[in-house]
Amino acid sequence: MRALDTALHGLRTLIADGALRPGDRLPSEGELCERLGVSRGSLREAIRMLAALGVLETRHGSGSYVGELRAADLIGSLSLTVGLLPMAGVLELTELRRVLEPHAAALAAARIDQVTVERLGRVLDEIEASEDFEIHSRLDHQFHMMISGVAGNAALTSLIDVLRSRSRAYRIPDAHDAAELKMHSDEGHRAILRGLAAADPVAASAAASAHVAYTEYWVRRYSNVDVPSPEPGSS
Repeated sequence: MRALDTALHGLRTLIADGALRPGDRLPSEGELCERLGVSRGSLREAIRMLAALGVLETRHGSGSYVGELRAADLIGSLSLTVGLLPMAGVLELTELRRVLEPHAAALAAARIDQVTVERLGRVLDEIEASEDFEIHSRLDHQFHMMISGVAGNAALTSLIDVLRSRSRAYRIPDAHDAAELKMHSDEGHRAILRGLAAADPVAASAAASAHVAYTEYWVRRYSNVDVPSPEPGSS
């Protein structure tokens, strides 16, 4: 095992086992180096890596501290690397969204209020009226993240945000295909909203599943993966 790996494993173990708790200041470098059996250079690099992931917080002139370790925050740090994925990786993320987004929609349907339903409706009005890709992408993301927020699970919301962060940046190059995708996407959004407005978890979940499935069809198509045509009415 490399010295850096040893340092990382040692720090993670101290935190996971509860020897270091959220908010605790890390012991001195000398003490940690002796305890973990690593050099100061390896220890410092391990601390920098964990700080980048939000596990540790380095305060100038004070030292390093264990972060809050909130699930949503740690999941959110994955966006640093997810954004580098090629198209094949986007396909895998889309497959995960087919599991998570219907679940979020079902939870939201059981908790949503009329004010939020109306706000979602206004977002869809804007999406349908716009032909600008950047505006559409931003509003589409806002619509889905509002639903995830209503679901009430911060970790789930953060994970969906990460999974969507890469795919929403991808643009279908063919104008005709892009127009067809938008048409079905708009229909799919409305189906999701109907399920939410009716407070029907099954309908909202089914609509969300169909919506992501249609997106997956186009991702597969542009990934040069053999895929059957979507079922009639899918969106």
